[in-house]
Amino acid sequence: MDGWDQLKSDWLARIGAAADETALEDLRVAALGKKGEISLKMRELGGMSAEDRQVAGPALNALKDEVTTALAAKKAALGDAALDARLRAEWLDVSLPARHRRMGTIHPVSQVTEEVTAIFADMGFAVAEGPQVETDWYNFDALNIPGHHPARAEMDTFYTHRAPGDDRPPHVLRTHTSPVQIRYMEAHGAPTRIIAPGRVYRADYDQTHTPMFHQVEGLAIDRDISMANLKWVLESFFSAYFGTNVRTRFRASHFPFTEPSAEVDIQCSWEGGTVKVGEGNDWLEVLGSGMVHPKVLQAAGVDPSQWQGFAFGMGIDRIAMLKYGIPDLRAFFDSDLRWLRHYGFSALQVPAVHSGV
Repeated sequence: MDGWDQLKSDWLARIGAAADETALEDLRVAALGKKGEISLKMRELGGMSAEDRQVAGPALNALKDEVTTALAAKKAALGDAALDARLRAEWLDVSLPARHRRMGTIHPVSQVTEEVTAIFADMGFAVAEGPQVETDWYNFDALNIPGHHPARAEMDTFYTHRAPGDDRPPHVLRTHTSPVQIRYMEAHGAPTRIIAPGRVYRADYDQTHTPMFHQVEGLAIDRDISMANLKWVLESFFSAYFGTNVRTRFRASHFPFTEPSAEVDIQCSWEGGTVKVGEGNDWLEVLGSGMVHPKVLQAAGVDPSQWQGFAFGMGIDRIAMLKYGIPDLRAFFDSDLRWLRHYGFSALQVPAVHSGV
């Protein structure tokens, strides 16, 4: 065995005997590092004669390749052995049931808002939005609500703070989403068909009232719209929302922004303190409605001699209580996770007209 074969045998034996990756790295440096044995021999080629270089050059290259291959193979073997040892030490029964992980749920208000939007979208209504802090002009004046109306008192409405000497127009937390209707008609004119869902604020707090709650208001403006169209829209909505045929009853009322105005009841029955919608001989008030007052159309820049339409508004929280049997409105905003887990919805329960949810 000549010198090259002996050198190869020595290095392959040392590599094969390496006990861990640290020892293997030391061998790599000793053989192929900048001052390694094989690297130094490669440098000696320059001082050899052409004949010797023709013999030594290929032999050194083959030696370098074999040592490099042996180092890589040994490193892989050591890695496999380490992984095998770790798997033996950290053995886990993968057939055991996984740990329970709580899933988040959709709040009933969010779910019902999506349900309402899906139903009205099927009837051709677009969704409009507006600011929650409004000028008193949009919130009251444009809606034909006079200055002496009780709704404009500070005991009913939240006014934003004004420093002494600040003579800017008053701003309020909107008491309804009707200002969205004014803004939409200003921007788009007529005809129009929209709903305006969103948060509203009033100074009230009991089992069926909270200072912040949710409303959805509807508006349809065209040349020949009547109360009959309003009744059809509302009965179609309630029938789709509750999943049963729901009759409505209109009672004459008064609202500054509609003329004529009507409060709307839906057919129901009471059994053991539980209300069942769509059956029985009782009635439950659910919303206010009417034909849009000509002064409201004028305030929004729509000619009342050419256009007319209806508007309505209902509480999203309240119709959620009716459909899902939630007894107290205040619980919607208590941030009680137990309540939300009970009344919340799966993210996969996507509302749709055909789905019944």
